[in-house]
Amino acid sequence: MYARPKTIEEAAEAMSAEGALAICGGTDVFPAHAGKPLTRPLVDLSRVEGLGGLSETANAYRFGAALTWSGLLKADLPPAFDGLRAAAREVGSLQIQNRGTIAGNLCNASPAADGVPPLLSLDAQVEIASASGRRLLPLGAFITGYRKTALEPGEIVTAVIVPKPPRKARSAFIKLGARRYLVISIVMAAAVVERAGDGRITRAAIAIGAASHVARRLPVLEAELLGQAAGTLPSSILEPRHLAGLSPIDDVRATAAYRLEAALSAIGEALDIAAGAA
Repeated sequence: MYARPKTIEEAAEAMSAEGALAICGGTDVFPAHAGKPLTRPLVDLSRVEGLGGLSETANAYRFGAALTWSGLLKADLPPAFDGLRAAAREVGSLQIQNRGTIAGNLCNASPAADGVPPLLSLDAQVEIASASGRRLLPLGAFITGYRKTALEPGEIVTAVIVPKPPRKARSAFIKLGARRYLVISIVMAAAVVERAGDGRITRAAIAIGAASHVARRLPVLEAELLGQAAGTLPSSILEPRHLAGLSPIDDVRATAAYRLEAALSAIGEALDIAAGAA
């Protein structure tokens, strides 16, 4: 079965078919099925009304599920989104950025998905629609495991909602790969830092990707950064204990031990940039 719905209601109905697979940009689906027969129902969401674009309310930014990474890069966003923009530039080639969508990156649920750590650090929520209505899930609850999400049959992602950060908030994203471009992450880190008028850190959000089966925030480190004075490098407090709970794997790109070592470096660099200290 191939369906190309035009409304969210039609899309939700099509996605209720057993094993239904959603596609929009296709940059993850096509490579995963190269040379293999596609036996699952395919639901093309590229023509569904209301899934594109970026809008702003008094309290949040709404990134439509079908917004491409190139579209995000062209958007007028405050400095707190610099880390997300940096991640957008790392999503494959320019051609992939022109086709790949923000929701597709999340729904693919890869531990190495470039968009996840910066969105986690921005407290993003995922808007989900079905025939019975809509619901919001924190991004950390939406991705439940390796290639697994909280989507139920008959549901589609309609948007990613990010609360408006303070104008003074700054962010950064660091990705380590085997080469500079077109590479799957060995490890990546995203940070958002807010400072008071006297320079003290009033909020820090740090997320690490490709170091566990899902990207994770680092709440212990975030708490210990609160109140740090201006002129002190945030990276100076980093210790291996801050990575407790991560479970990196050995694979062809790196060993688990190397990933943990690299994670400390990436987190420190992202924090110092976001804090204006690098």
